Amino acid sequence: MTSLPRGRAANGHHRRAVAALGAVSAGLLVLSACDKPTPLATITVGKSSVSSETDCYNDGKAVSSADLAKCLKAKDIKSIKVDPDDTVRFGVDPEIADNGWTILMNGQPLTDSSKKTYRTIPGSVFFNAQYGASGNSTLVSIKEGDKTVTGLWSFKLKKDA
Repeated sequence: MTSLPRGRAANGHHRRAVAALGAVSAGLLVLSACDKPTPLATITVGKSSVSSETDCYNDGKAVSSADLAKCLKAKDIKSIKVDPDDTVRFGVDPEIADNGWTILMNGQPLTDSSKKTYRTIPGSVFFNAQYGASGNSTLVSIKEGDKTVTGLWSFKLKKDA
């Protein structure tokens, strides 16, 4: 059995350690280049649900009024059918709940701010003129933030007769 001189073995071990460290560093660099996904908001009605990330999110900082206006007018808002007799369940990621969130109907507050991750509202509310509804669809938004808006997730609720 031949053995390598001590200097060579240590040198080879050192090279492998440096190579491994380089690979880990490169992997972390690639991961840090990825955008962190925005938190999710979900609406569930019966057995159907729809979830959404949002373009109107600023990772805990205020979203500008201009960006909020754009988000409320977006064409690609996800929709879900709601029978007025059903219960509409709203769920948010804990990150949203920690900052406080409010349910808006057609841009107006429907609920007080909450730090819970889950809320329910009767489906009939979303098609009741008393609450500002008109027609067979309603824009519902989840607004993150108490004093300033730090995120906005919007959905279209369509009346299912």
